[in-house]
Amino acid sequence: MASTFNPEDKSSWYFHHMSRQEATDLLLAEKESGVFLIRDSTTSVGDFVLCVKYIYFTIHSEFQITSACYREDSKVSHYIINKTHQNDQELYRIGDQQFSDLPSLLEFYKLHYLDTTPLIRPATKKLEKVKAKYDFEGQDTDDLPFKRGDILTIISKDEEQWWTAKNYQGQKGSIPVPYVEKIDDSQSVCEFPRPSSGGTIPGLPSDAALKRNQMQRKLPAMAIVRQGRVPNAYDKTALKLEIGDVIKVTKTNINGQWEGELKGKTGHFPFTHVEFIDNE
Repeated sequence: MASTFNPEDKSSWYFHHMSRQEATDLLLAEKESGVFLIRDSTTSVGDFVLCVKYIYFTIHSEFQITSACYREDSKVSHYIINKTHQNDQELYRIGDQQFSDLPSLLEFYKLHYLDTTPLIRPATKKLEKVKAKYDFEGQDTDDLPFKRGDILTIISKDEEQWWTAKNYQGQKGSIPVPYVEKIDDSQSVCEFPRPSSGGTIPGLPSDAALKRNQMQRKLPAMAIVRQGRVPNAYDKTALKLEIGDVIKVTKTNINGQWEGELKGKTGHFPFTHVEFIDNE
């Protein structure tokens, strides 16, 4: 089967922060051999992984070799792509091959075999939607403002706390992850904004309420951890949270990543995991 993708279209084949298991599950659901994706390495920061699906046939009868004796099986291989520098030039190495950039690497393997197949096309990206828990006005021109209750479609998960999304009008931009919640596939949602009644839903603070009650709170202030969190091992500035811990909040940020002190260590943590002890 001929390759049908453009290596220069990074958005089609780059899946950002995806685990090995997530990549495997996604590719095994594909029907063709040679379907692939590139993700960030979870074990070697700064490197990438090329994940490719292979379909092969095995003989399961020793007595008579006919077409009925062959069984179709699938596997997913994960190839590390090391990002290196040589003579001030950035290079991407996979096996014994080196390339100036990722599109060049993909172009090469459109024509050359990786194991038993060349690269055919990128994996189909799963459409993921989120629902806004709070209003977000946006701080930079790259941000995508939204209102509580808006349904957004995720385009890419660029960072742990900032994703790229688009709204029902097709406008794209960055959104703070703590301000949204994932929508289960079984949920029925409406992407179009509902008419505002001018009120707010009890229990869900608006952006203004968040700023008034939290962003402008006199600091430092003590907060209790309501949800545990084990940070990424490579993020040395993130705090490990255990339910019941008392943390001294020293700074609140609009992106939802607050700063504080816990057990003699200073660092950042998501505001959704804590609750101020007093009612100031």
